[in-house]
Parts: sequence; structure tokens; C-alpha cells
Amino acid sequence: MSEQGCIKCGSKDAAKKEVAMTGTGLSKMFDIQHNQFIVVYCKNCGYSEFYNKASSTGSNILDLFFG
Repeated sequence: MSEQGCIKCGSKDAAKKEVAMTGTGLSKMFDIQHNQFIVVYCKNCGYSEFYNKASSTGSNILDLFFG
């Protein structure tokens, strides 16, 4: 599989971060951040994609970002 790069600018310079977010209803009211994601972003243009941390731990996230 060849790396295509960022779909917006073509750069192959990417990084990832883990983030947590609140949901709706009571979790939002009490600021319970139980939704965890891995964000892969292009260091050149800032384009970002979110991946559910629970379902994406078995694969290489950067490979998904590059296509």
C-alpha cells in the first residue's frame, strides 16, 4: 500500500493525539468525558480525522489517515 499523504494538501507529515469529549445529557452536565478518540492531523495544513479509540487500537492509525 502506497502512502498518498494528506487528502487536502498531500503532505506526509502527520501526528496523532488522544482526546476525550463529553457526550450528551447527564455526561455533558457533569462534564464526564467518556468518549475517547485518537485525532490524526496533518502538520502542514491542520486537516484532522477522528478515530474511536476503542475500535481503532488494533490498526495503524497513520495508515488509515494516508489512505
